[in-house]
Amino acid sequence: MQYIVLLATALFFGFAFEQFYGSELEHSPGGVRVFPLLSFTGAALYLIEPHYAAAFIAGLLVLGAWLLDLARRLLAANGRGHGYLMVPVCALLAYTLGAVALTQPMWFTIALAVVAVMLLGSRETLHELTQRVPAEEVLTLGQFLLIVGVALPLLYRAPAIPFTTITPFKVWLAVVAVSTISYVSYLLDRYVFHERGTIVSAILGGMYSSTATTVVFARSARAGGYGRELVSGTIIATAVMYVRLLVITVIFNIPLARALAAPLLILAVIAAGIAVLLWRIVPPSASKRDLPSNPLAIGTAVLFAVLMIFFSQLSTWAAAHLGTAGLLELAALVGFTDVDPFVLGIAQSHALAVSAAAAAVLVASSSNDVLKGAWAVAISRRRESAIVVGGLAAMAALGLVAAWIVLR
Repeated sequence: MQYIVLLATALFFGFAFEQFYGSELEHSPGGVRVFPLLSFTGAALYLIEPHYAAAFIAGLLVLGAWLLDLARRLLAANGRGHGYLMVPVCALLAYTLGAVALTQPMWFTIALAVVAVMLLGSRETLHELTQRVPAEEVLTLGQFLLIVGVALPLLYRAPAIPFTTITPFKVWLAVVAVSTISYVSYLLDRYVFHERGTIVSAILGGMYSSTATTVVFARSARAGGYGRELVSGTIIATAVMYVRLLVITVIFNIPLARALAAPLLILAVIAAGIAVLLWRIVPPSASKRDLPSNPLAIGTAVLFAVLMIFFSQLSTWAAAHLGTAGLLELAALVGFTDVDPFVLGIAQSHALAVSAAAAAVLVASSSNDVLKGAWAVAISRRRESAIVVGGLAAMAALGLVAAWIVLR
C-alpha cells in the first residue's frame, strides 16, 4: 500500500509541476515521469540502509549538487523571475517523498504532496497577496505567533500567581482565545469581506470589538452621514458582542455560561431585530467605510492579561466586602473601559456566585453600550447619531432588566 500511495502522490506532484512550470522553462527537467522516478530512487536508497539512512543521504547530496548546477544554468538561460529555484526545490521534495512514504503515516505523505501542489498553483495569488498586505501586518502576524506558539507552551507548568488562584497559563489561554477570535475576524473583515458590504463587516467587527467597530462607523458617518448601513451595522456589531461574550464564558466557565445563555441570546436577537427595523426606516447614505485597525499587538495582549488578573481579584474583593451591589457598581464602571478582560476575570473567578457573576456581565455589557453611544455622538458629530444612541440605549436598558431578572 505504501508504494501505491508513493506512486500516486509522486505522479500527482509531477503532473502539477509540469502543468505550472513545464511551459515556462525550456530546460526544466522534472515532471510526470521524472518525479516518480526520483521518489522511488529515494525509497530504494533508504531501504538499502534504513538505520542511519547513509545511502539516502549520499543520494541527497549528489542530487543536491547536480540541482545546484542546474539552477545556475536555468538562471542563465531563462533569467530571473521564471521559477528557476522551484525546479531544484520540487525535485528535492520528490526525492524525499520516497523516504517519507516508508516512514510516515499515509495521511502525512498525501498531505505533503497536496500542500506542495497547492503552493505551486497559488503562485499568482500569493504574489498578489504580498503586494496587498502592508509590512506591519507581517510583524503583527509574528506577534500573534509569539502569543500562541511560544508564550502559551512556556507557561504551561507555571505556578499560580501570588495572592491569587489563577495560573499564568489560564491567563494567557484567555488572551490566546480572545486574540485568536479578534485577529481572525479582523483579517476576514479587512482582506476577504471588506467589499461585501457594511453588515458583513459589522458582524466580523463585533467578533473582535463592537466598540472599535462603532468608532470606525462613526468616523465614516462624520463624512457622509449615518445612513442605514452604518446605523444598522453599529447595532449588529453589538448583537454579535453578546454572542462573543457567551462564547468566552462557555470556554472558561460552563455554569456561568448556562446562566447567561438565555439573556445574552435574547439580547442578541432583539439587537438584530432593531438593526433590521432601522435598515427599513433609515435612508441610505454615501458614506465610505474606513478600514478597521489591527486589534492585535504584544502590548495589547500584555495589557489584556494584566487587566484580566486585576478585574478578577477586584471583582472577588468587591463581592466579598461590598456585596453584590458593589460588584454590580464595579461592573458598571468597567463597562466604560474594555468589557472582555472583566468578563474573562469573572469567568475565571469561581469564588463568585453564579447569579451575581452573570448579572455583573450583563451590567458591564449595558454600560459598554452607553459608551458606544457616546463615541457615536462624539466622533460623528451628526444629528443622525441620535438614532444609534436610541438603539444602544434600548439595549443597555434591556441588559439591566436582564441583570435584575437573573438576580431574582
